[in-house]
Amino acid sequence: MQNRPARSARVTITDVGAAAGVSPATVSRVLNGTARVEESLALRVQQAVAELGYRPNAAAQGLARGQWETIGVLVPDLANPYFPDVLKAVSAVARSNGRRMLVMESDEDPTVEHELVEDLMRCCDGVLLCSPRMPRAELAELAARDHPMVLFNRVEPGLSVPSISVDFHGGMTAICGHLAQLGHRRAIYLAGPEASWANSERIRAFSSARAFGLEVTVVPCGATSQAGYDAVALAEGSRLGDRGAVFDDGVTAVMTYNDLVAFGALMRLRELGVDVPGEISVTGFDDISLDRVAHSNLTTVSVPRDELGRQAGEMLEQLLTKGYDAEPRYLPMELRVRDTTGRGPVP
Repeated sequence: MQNRPARSARVTITDVGAAAGVSPATVSRVLNGTARVEESLALRVQQAVAELGYRPNAAAQGLARGQWETIGVLVPDLANPYFPDVLKAVSAVARSNGRRMLVMESDEDPTVEHELVEDLMRCCDGVLLCSPRMPRAELAELAARDHPMVLFNRVEPGLSVPSISVDFHGGMTAICGHLAQLGHRRAIYLAGPEASWANSERIRAFSSARAFGLEVTVVPCGATSQAGYDAVALAEGSRLGDRGAVFDDGVTAVMTYNDLVAFGALMRLRELGVDVPGEISVTGFDDISLDRVAHSNLTTVSVPRDELGRQAGEMLEQLLTKGYDAEPRYLPMELRVRDTTGRGPVP
């Protein structure tokens, strides 16, 4: 073996080549297994790697092999506590299969999602799209690239992409049935992002709610607690009574896109002196309580996010290793009746 250069803070492939008396290209072929190398040369390279403590660049190796042992995940909002539990479960599945996980965020901007997915496809073996907002046509274009991809919390019939989702329609139907049983006849729904498939599935449940005797008015809102707070504040003058105690159009219940929106709405209602649930009932969605002591009183619907993430991760792994062709998978939601819903007005 040739004389080795002084060891630097970061050992490079050039250092290994110099120590082994071979070219960097030969070192690369040995490490990546992309071509046959004379056994004696391969042994010298392996000895140099061990002595120098060289750690190959995983991204560079992946580029050479066309495999990265990495999955990419795109989420709309990392600040939303719905996603960390899901990501943790997906990551656990990835690690158990010898893969890393790379996460990107679109910040609820559908216009950047396509570009972010393209970035992930360039450096990841497979991609999991969590609640993607992009138009169907863009999803179809990505699916046509035949790069392993799984949809999470969105189902697009006709696209050959495996998908897994919560039963948002069933969850909202359960909330509507609960309010109707309590005697509520008019409610508003503080809607989520317009491009959200999950939001449209919630809204789709309101046609069924009419069979329960519940009429629901959809009000544009958003996905954050600030959006929920602002929606109620805007209604204060026109839709609420003088002291904000009742909705003057007969609404006695507020349903929300998620728990964050519900928390914001509750904060503003309480500032206005509204009795919840005595005068107005409030429901959330997803059971994403930030503080289980302070917010455990919210009526909502729940799904085990760790189980959802685990199944999504396993679905992507199966797609990567065996191929996957199956119907969309839905996980049920469970109604959690707590303290923010009460009986509606007595006829």
